[in-house]
Amino acid sequence: MTIRRFALFSLSILVLLGALAETSQAIPAFGRKHEFSCTTCHQPFPRLKAFGEDFAGNAFAPSDREMPPRYFRDVGDDQLSLLKSIPLAIRADMYADIRTNDSEIDGFSDFKTPFGLKILSGGRVADNIGYYFYFFMNERGEVAGIEDAYIHFNDLLGVPLDIMVGQFQVSDPLFKRELRLTFQDYLVYKASPGSSATDLTYDRGLMITGGFDFGLDVTAIVVNGNGKGEANVQRDFDMDRYKHFMLRLSQGLGPVRLGAFGYYGKEQTEMTDLGNSEQWTGTNELNMWGLDATLALGPAEINCQYLERRDLNPNFGRGNDQNATLTRGILMEAIAELWGDPARLYMVLLFNYVDSTAIEARQESYTANLTFLLRSNIKLLTEYTFAPLVSGVESNEHRATIGIVAGF
Repeated sequence: MTIRRFALFSLSILVLLGALAETSQAIPAFGRKHEFSCTTCHQPFPRLKAFGEDFAGNAFAPSDREMPPRYFRDVGDDQLSLLKSIPLAIRADMYADIRTNDSEIDGFSDFKTPFGLKILSGGRVADNIGYYFYFFMNERGEVAGIEDAYIHFNDLLGVPLDIMVGQFQVSDPLFKRELRLTFQDYLVYKASPGSSATDLTYDRGLMITGGFDFGLDVTAIVVNGNGKGEANVQRDFDMDRYKHFMLRLSQGLGPVRLGAFGYYGKEQTEMTDLGNSEQWTGTNELNMWGLDATLALGPAEINCQYLERRDLNPNFGRGNDQNATLTRGILMEAIAELWGDPARLYMVLLFNYVDSTAIEARQESYTANLTFLLRSNIKLLTEYTFAPLVSGVESNEHRATIGIVAGF
């Protein structure tokens, strides 16, 4: 089956199922607790709209109403907020795709069923204190364990600051990878040249956010800098003595939001030359900065990100063996509502570009996605991606994907 026929077949399936669909008022976890629909917070799920951003920023509680009386159990202790039931939800991602590239001229097809299966939980545990986590029961065929997991303090002690402690994506204050609508990833946030363990995906640490009445949001982050790997024999998650720091500023100007961030860190690891059994401690110093913008135009939204990263010694060489690298990346995304009120059919265009003097980090891809809400908590998608560069190699890869994502 050619790519063109596969794409036309996928689109036909979406149109046929769309004619049979009805809207639903069901939503996992939060909806069951607060009795509102997925569409109250998402447009479409998992992408958040304004109310959903406010709900999450308020430690998983609506800011315009009281918590429902059924939420906590009264056991006679005024200092105890005991949930009547633990909110749980499940998300399942199923995909099938076909691809061709310079080395697979005849094409390769695959059932990614399931590609991901999560158990999620979150909510309020006390006044202005919330929690959120999910457990990846199946990620690409493996038990991946916990990814997002944090406690959220909202306006703690009456100060207009939010504090999140735990494990989260460092890129969350920029554009949230976990809430994207495409199967294709945001590659710029995963770029990590050489042997560096630092990128803008998951890490452990502390995030502090605050906002001003004139539209300025400020976010400060302190993390270990080496991802979400296992602890070592000393039960330490940080593999060296350094911490990494990030500061982000974001200003709203009507339909436009402009942002900038800076990131600095050091990482250290023990290296061995097997040829002569020589050992040394390698240190890499790195910094990142970036600019981003969001333009909201009624039923359409455009997101742009530019990022630049400099590593002094990403391969942890000795003294004069150091080899500095420069990495630049661009992310551009356009999301449009095509049909329905509220919208049920969406189009997403996504451009990824990463260029680095570390050759293996070079990436480039162009993606077009159609997403249809079969129900408010079940969506179908068809997607096409052309990637002339994959992992630094000119591959001219074409990939067509169809999928179903459900939350319940």
